[in-house]
Amino acid sequence: MSALFILCIVAVLALTHRPLGDYLYRVYAISRHLRLERAIYRLVGVHPDAEQRWNGYARSLLAFSLLSVLLVYALQRLQHLLPLSLGHPPVTDHVAWNTAISFVTNTNWQSYAGESTMGHLVQAVALAVQNFLSAAAGMAVGIALVRGFARHRTDTVGNFWVDLTRGTVRVLLPIAFVAALILAAGGVVQNFAAAHEVTTLAGTPQAITGGPVASQESIKLLGTNGGGFYGTNSAHPFENPAPWTNWLEILLMLVIPFALPRTFGRMVGQPRQGYAILAVMTVLALLSVCLTTAAELTGHATVPQAAGAALEGKEVRFGVPGSAVFAAAATLTSGGATNSAYDSFTPLGGMLAMFNMMLGEVAPGGVGSGLYGMLILAVISVFVAGLMVGRTPEYLGKHIGSREIKLASLYFLTTPVLVLTGTALAIGNQAGRAGMLNTGAHGFSEILYAFTSAANNNGSAFAGLTAATPWYDVALGLAMAFGRFLPMVFVLALAGSLAAQSPVPVSAGTLPTHRPQFVGLVAGVTLIVVGLTYLPALALGPLAEGIR
Repeated sequence: MSALFILCIVAVLALTHRPLGDYLYRVYAISRHLRLERAIYRLVGVHPDAEQRWNGYARSLLAFSLLSVLLVYALQRLQHLLPLSLGHPPVTDHVAWNTAISFVTNTNWQSYAGESTMGHLVQAVALAVQNFLSAAAGMAVGIALVRGFARHRTDTVGNFWVDLTRGTVRVLLPIAFVAALILAAGGVVQNFAAAHEVTTLAGTPQAITGGPVASQESIKLLGTNGGGFYGTNSAHPFENPAPWTNWLEILLMLVIPFALPRTFGRMVGQPRQGYAILAVMTVLALLSVCLTTAAELTGHATVPQAAGAALEGKEVRFGVPGSAVFAAAATLTSGGATNSAYDSFTPLGGMLAMFNMMLGEVAPGGVGSGLYGMLILAVISVFVAGLMVGRTPEYLGKHIGSREIKLASLYFLTTPVLVLTGTALAIGNQAGRAGMLNTGAHGFSEILYAFTSAANNNGSAFAGLTAATPWYDVALGLAMAFGRFLPMVFVLALAGSLAAQSPVPVSAGTLPTHRPQFVGLVAGVTLIVVGLTYLPALALGPLAEGIR
């Protein structure tokens, strides 16, 4: 049954790869603006046909993100004065800071339970809106890098405001609207009602909170955001009622990231290059899905062996395979949604979810961020191959010189520095250790997972860690901010450097970057150069726990 579940997802992704990828190509390649888009440009004072250099593009991204953080923070702090607050008080300052950074950076780390903290207006206007905009910003940066490869002898990489608007209006809004209708038809709640008081079978009263869930759920998954309307996220029956909605939610997380390599191939004029990138993503994704499912089905601890599988923390509606595949998809992307308790996964199953993020979430990664992460891995792979044969490396007709490789290296060094430094600081001070409910290897794994998730803008968690404290809210907020925007600046700087180059003609010594050998090289570089950076930390946490 688990094999059929996975095969159905693979089949639909294969069917949508080309048409959706071609549609995304047209969205970002054509010059015609829709009437609605022109109205938006007039409102914000942007000339849609004026292109930007990479540093102007980066300044626009950072300025827009800063304003978004301030707006989301203000809405939370003023919640008690707003309509549809449901009587909730203002969100505390450190939680509001953490949440604002979290949703603007496409992380959606939640140190709160949504149904008991946020009113309907804040959920819809602050959080759900950022689900659209942060995903569109990620796609914009990915497209800017692709333009860097596609263009020659120019100092521009596009217009951030145009790319942001088109990604939102033409891609995310229509697909999310259709997905929300399907989810609502499947039983996901969509209303603005106050909490309903019901009496349980035990005779005690309970408040059942509704809200605009389906509309937020669809973009949470499609934009690889991950923040749930309810504290239990996609394990809650109001967010994910049935096995078929579970399948659909997994598909939504994967559909755009797996289509973007087709867009990349079309934009650079070499579709087979897109297929090579897609092949690397697919190999790594299938390997992770199969290993995660196997780890949860064949847990070697005493209780899982007695039960036949690791059932603790799993939703009976989805079973072990449906939970394991969801976890793999959510951590292979920057989705971060959960339909089970990752803290209850087997040590190796939890480690694989963590390792997916440590790879940089490139298989297929977040919306936009997965593509530019994989392209930078391709640049590093070409550089490594060039060193081995003593030739100046080239990729898609562009020299990979010292400036390009420095930017690519800074991109991938940023996240490990944030993760390992943050984990060390948390272990080394009382405020960090105070949030640990577990000691030993598992307690270390919970902290390592938290900073891995934050710095990689994933948002999932080993929930045994009490992270709703001022120290963790500030520390993880900083990890999210630096983990999102520093790599984006490096990507845009690389795009500008590539766009300014003259084309390099193909010669007999040019490394073919569309063949299986190159696919294997990029996959190997991903696993060895990037993944093994974290091996000592993993040895102290999930590996130590798993071999006890």
